[in-house]
Amino acid sequence: MGPSRREFLARCGLGVGSLGLASLLTEEALAAVAAGGQTKPTHFPAKASHVIHIFAAGAPSQVDTWDPKPALTKRHGQALPGLSGVAMASPFSFTRHGQSGIEVSEVFPAIARHVDDLAIIRSMQTDVPAHDIAQVFMNTGSLRTVKPSVGAWVLYGLGSANDNMPGYISLRPGGGGGDALNWGSAFMPGDLQATSINTATPTVDGMIPNIRNDYFGRAEQRRELDLVQKLNAMHSQNLQQDPQLEARIKAFEMAYRMQIEATDAFDLEKEPQSVRALYGDTPQGRQLLIARRLVERGVRFVQVWAGGWDHHEDLETRLPASANEIDTAAAGLLTDLKQRGLFDRTLVIWGGEFGRSATRDRNGNDNPGRDHNNEAFSIWLAGGGVKGGTVYGTTDDFGEKALDNKVHVHDLHATMLQLLGFDHTRLTYRYNGRDFRLTDNFGTVVKGILG
Repeated sequence: MGPSRREFLARCGLGVGSLGLASLLTEEALAAVAAGGQTKPTHFPAKASHVIHIFAAGAPSQVDTWDPKPALTKRHGQALPGLSGVAMASPFSFTRHGQSGIEVSEVFPAIARHVDDLAIIRSMQTDVPAHDIAQVFMNTGSLRTVKPSVGAWVLYGLGSANDNMPGYISLRPGGGGGDALNWGSAFMPGDLQATSINTATPTVDGMIPNIRNDYFGRAEQRRELDLVQKLNAMHSQNLQQDPQLEARIKAFEMAYRMQIEATDAFDLEKEPQSVRALYGDTPQGRQLLIARRLVERGVRFVQVWAGGWDHHEDLETRLPASANEIDTAAAGLLTDLKQRGLFDRTLVIWGGEFGRSATRDRNGNDNPGRDHNNEAFSIWLAGGGVKGGTVYGTTDDFGEKALDNKVHVHDLHATMLQLLGFDHTRLTYRYNGRDFRLTDNFGTVVKGILG
C-alpha cells in the first residue's frame, strides 16, 4: 500500500526544507571557495589593491594632533557654552608644513614631512563614545549585530593575491588589540577572518607559534592533507558541503603553505639595516615594516593595532609618548612604500574610534587629560588614490563638534571600498535570505579626498 496522506505531506514538507537548506549551504560553500586563491573582478577600476590600517585604539585627541584650535587657547580655563567643565588649551604648538601649508601638531614631526601625501579628515563622527563598542563599529560598521570586519569584506571582494599567505592579517602587540569581533568574518566563510599575529616577540617562532612542524616533514604533511581532502570529498559527495569544514581544511592548507613564505615574510633580519632604521627599532616600527613586507607579498588587508591613546589624565606627557611610538614608523612606511613603487596601490589609514573633549577631563585631575567625544575626531589617509595635501571638513571653534562636510564611519567605509574598486551598495553577501553589506543602509563616498 502507498503512504497515507499524513505521511505524504510530512515527506514533502521535509523534502522542501532540505532543498532550501541545501541551497543555502551551497551558496556559502561556493562563496568560501571564491574568497581565496584568485583575484576577483571589481565594479570599476581600483585605485588601491591593498590596505594598511593603523588603528590608534584609545581615541586620540583631535585638537592636540590634526585640528588646531586657537580659540580654545584664548578661552583656556573658562566655561564653554553648552559644555560641562572648563576649556583646556592644547599644550602643543601647530606649524604649517609642505606646499599645502597644512598645520600639524609638534608631536608628529616625521609624519608632518609627508603632509602633502595626506588627506586629513577633521569632521569624523561616530555613534557611541564607548571604547569597545566604538572600536567594533569602526572595524565592522555594526553596533549590535555581529558582522564581518572591514578586512573580511575587502578580502571577500578582491580575493587573495597569494595562495601561500592569508589575505587578511591583524598585527597585535603583546596579544592585545581589542575584541576578536574587530577582525572576524561573522556569517561569512571562516577563511575571510584575519590571521591574528602577536608581534610582541620579534622572532618568527614567537610571532607564529608552531609555524614549523617538529614531527612530520613536508612530504608526510602533504600526504596527511591529501587524505583529509579525500575524506572531505567523500563527505561532500555522500552528504553535502559544510562551509565550516571547508574553511577549517583551507586553514590547514594555508598553514602548510605558510611554513616557507610566512617564515620569510616575518623575518625582519632579511631587511637591510638602513631599512630597519627607517622605521625605527620599536614595536610599532617592526609592526609597520612587517606590514610593508606583507603587502609586498600580496596580502590584501593588514591591520596594525597601535593603541595607548586613552588620555584621561596627564595628556601633556602621555600623548607625545604615544605619538612618538608611531611617528617615525608611519613616516618610514610612507617613504618605503614610495621607494618600492607600492604607495599608489596601497591605501594607508591612521585613526582611532572617536575623539576627545575640548574641556578638561571631568575627573578633575591635577595633570588633566580629555574625556570621550564621539561628535568630532580626525583621521588621515594616504596613497591608493587619495588626494594628498587635503584637509576635509571642519569642526566648531573649539573642536567639539563636526560642522561642515561631516563624515560618518559608514561614509569612511564607503570611501575605502570606492578606492578599492567597489560600489559599497553593490558589494553584498547573502545570508539568511538577505543581502548584507558593510555600510548597512547608509554611507556616502567622500569624493573630496579622492585623487
